[in-house]
Amino acid sequence: MSQGPLVVVGASCAGVSLAMATRDLGSERPIVLVGDEPDLPYHRPPLSKAFLAGKAEESTLALRPESLLASLGIEIVAGTAVTVIDRTARRVITANGRRIAYDHLALTTGSRARTLAIAGTADNVLTLRTLADARRLRAAVATCREVVIVGGGFVGLEVAATLAAAGAAVTVVETEQRLLKRAVSPAVSDAVMRLHTRHGVGLRLGARVIAIDRAGDRARAVRLDDGSVLPCDLVVVGIGAVANDELAAAAGLPCRDGVLVDPEGRTTDPHIVAAGDCARHPSRFADGRLVRLESVQNATDQARAAAAVLHGLPQPYDKVPWFWSDQYDVKIQIAGLVDEPDTSVLRGNAEDGRFSVFHFRAGRLIGAESLGRPGDHLFARRCLGEHLAVTPAMLADAGTDLAALATAARAAAAAPSRTS
Repeated sequence: MSQGPLVVVGASCAGVSLAMATRDLGSERPIVLVGDEPDLPYHRPPLSKAFLAGKAEESTLALRPESLLASLGIEIVAGTAVTVIDRTARRVITANGRRIAYDHLALTTGSRARTLAIAGTADNVLTLRTLADARRLRAAVATCREVVIVGGGFVGLEVAATLAAAGAAVTVVETEQRLLKRAVSPAVSDAVMRLHTRHGVGLRLGARVIAIDRAGDRARAVRLDDGSVLPCDLVVVGIGAVANDELAAAAGLPCRDGVLVDPEGRTTDPHIVAAGDCARHPSRFADGRLVRLESVQNATDQARAAAAVLHGLPQPYDKVPWFWSDQYDVKIQIAGLVDEPDTSVLRGNAEDGRFSVFHFRAGRLIGAESLGRPGDHLFARRCLGEHLAVTPAMLADAGTDLAALATAARAAAAAPSRTS
């Protein structure tokens, strides 16, 4: 267990979690947390919801009080990017020329908003990823009436919900034939579509933006590939995120839309770990395939696992992936990874928007989606985390009590096996 300096590149949720976990493990090693944003580390989920709606101020966003981090001996270097990792000398170099030595380096550089591949820019074509983005968007919202949101993913739909609730006329443009296609099942896509339609949001599915008409430095309309023109005084682009892995790649670390790490969070360099949005790791919830997850849960739990590795207590990162999205008065919750099931079971009523879909592959539960049914979500997380054996037939019975089912499955798992 080294007591040499730990440098954390990325003052993100993962970065702060890794630094805090290092202290929780009893380490007194020097810790330097370097971030390229001028702001202290903050929570990102409220940016598209409460902060954008004007219901939360910046003072409520801090991940940890600055005074707490200082009291724990965690030095924060804000507003400067690390531009070079010198693996031979074991040091990083920042944009302002500072050289910081490390014994171990943690990469928690996160991801950035993907930009629209259309030539030119405009003052009112915005993305939402950082607090600076959120400030610009919140200021723009005060005077906008017609909004076009490019991208029907979670960020775009959360912004759509917030702006529609504030009285703006909102249209969402999505290239796929359904919302959230790469993230949720068709049943959930349909429910989310009905939810937004009910709140007056226009949906243009299977459509692609080909141009943005401008008047001076401002966008005035969005042109689609079907020839239609959508007037607007604000465009929000939410078409996914790209891993910030260029720094790692330049240092010779293997990357593939994310820094490649082993199940414990190690890179190919024994002195470097990576965690959070920037890391791609093997997951049992994807049958061992490499995945890159963008969620608070993953950033927090994977960072803790990486901290344990640096403390000499390695254990495979095996936490159940889970995620939530608040849109209007509905909470969408996902547990596990729900891609490529061979059997799905719906509980509840999809028409009223309060239901869950449990997904199985080869008879094994792999994930669940819940809208307005938090108990179902917690049940799924428990089953996935504890490897509880539940079957499609068990869940297909609407009368099945899930809490009792979990208790019975846990008892069955704990019972000694009998041999004849």
